[in-house]
Amino acid sequence: MEQRRAKSVAIIGAGPVGLAAAAHALERGLKPIVLEAGPHAGEAVRQWSHVRMFSPWEYNVDRAARKLLEDAGWNAPEPSHYPTGGELVAQYLAPLAERTALRDYVHTSSRVVAISRAGFDKVKTKGRESAPFSIRYRNGAGTLSLEADSVIDASGTWFNPNPAGANGLTAIGEDEAQNAIAYAMPDVLGKDRSRYAGKRVAVLGAGHSAIGTLIDLVRLSESAPGTQPIWLLRGNNPEKAFGGRANDKLSARGELGATFARLVKDGKLAMEVGFQATHITKTEAGLRIGTGSACCDRHVIVDELVVATGFRPDFSFARELRISLDPALECPPALAPLIDPNVHSCGTVRPHGARELAQPEPGFYIAGMKSYGRAPTFLMLTGYEQVRSIVADIAGDREAAERVELELPDTGVCSGSSLDPGSAASCCGSTPEQATNVSCCAPARTANAPASCCG
Repeated sequence: MEQRRAKSVAIIGAGPVGLAAAAHALERGLKPIVLEAGPHAGEAVRQWSHVRMFSPWEYNVDRAARKLLEDAGWNAPEPSHYPTGGELVAQYLAPLAERTALRDYVHTSSRVVAISRAGFDKVKTKGRESAPFSIRYRNGAGTLSLEADSVIDASGTWFNPNPAGANGLTAIGEDEAQNAIAYAMPDVLGKDRSRYAGKRVAVLGAGHSAIGTLIDLVRLSESAPGTQPIWLLRGNNPEKAFGGRANDKLSARGELGATFARLVKDGKLAMEVGFQATHITKTEAGLRIGTGSACCDRHVIVDELVVATGFRPDFSFARELRISLDPALECPPALAPLIDPNVHSCGTVRPHGARELAQPEPGFYIAGMKSYGRAPTFLMLTGYEQVRSIVADIAGDREAAERVELELPDTGVCSGSSLDPGSAASCCGSTPEQATNVSCCAPARTANAPASCCG
């Protein structure tokens, strides 16, 4: 009797969600092919290895991945411990990719550059569904290609950050000032300390990455005199960044917001609200960040700028596929109403799977952070549920694909700053010399001060 060939599933990205997809594929008797652009599994997580997560280990391990690890003799971390990104890699992602059955299916330093249907361009329709996917990728041997029956794009968004410009475009001069700009969440207290110690540092953004970086900069100022953190906030309500504080069901995240609120109240950092950056200019005095406001020449002058304004997906390699995206969020259209940041906060998004993530191109799915497009509310545990459902759908188990197998904490599972959730945060330190860094248009404000264009 002829043996039936196992369906192959190409998985783009060897992060937490990509590896979970591969684990579920193996469990279903499918053949995963994981293509990771970086030199190691979890390459994006390694970039924020200093960041402590808001969620303990019990929320960060996928079920199918756990089984593979346990079969390999893995000792699970303490469920209640809050890991850093570095611990997530060392104790979970690296062992999963290198010491389990997945090791034969994970290909690192393999960057996907294009995907199509074998023998079909985007326009041709007849017979398209039965053609395998053709995945072109680059590694040390050059440009190669492989075929797969299905594709799960779990490549994430980490390496495609949003720019500083308030209109979604790079600020004029931003590209030319790259040597004084960092994106996301630099390791202010660790490997990047010398870059920021004793400097005037502006942080643009209002999410967890921004406030975590600002907290670390205030701590840095305690041991490095002259370090002056400045918060550039696009909106006019600083209190939105404080989160639920004591009411947050994830205590570590709540304490992050509470700590930041205390720092703002105590005047530990300068603040510019309603700051819509449009121009960045390198001057002898430093980096001049201006708003281009019609009412006045509002600006700050700093030594370094940290842009923590979120991320956006890159679909350039899927141009020959038939994909459909929400026009605002750049996520699968069926998912958009569930994750719209104008409506939802972290934790209000119900579990979802193959049905919401399916594309007009049969067999192609977008999962993980990338599935959320520009929305900032992605939860790791939600990603695990996504790929469980997707793999079930690929395997033909429609009942399992439709079934919800996830219950989330009331406020969700996100990631935070280097704040240790088990200890009280120190707010000691000298007040930054704010007046010398901020233009006359908008003096440093506190959370309770009115936000007007010219102060």
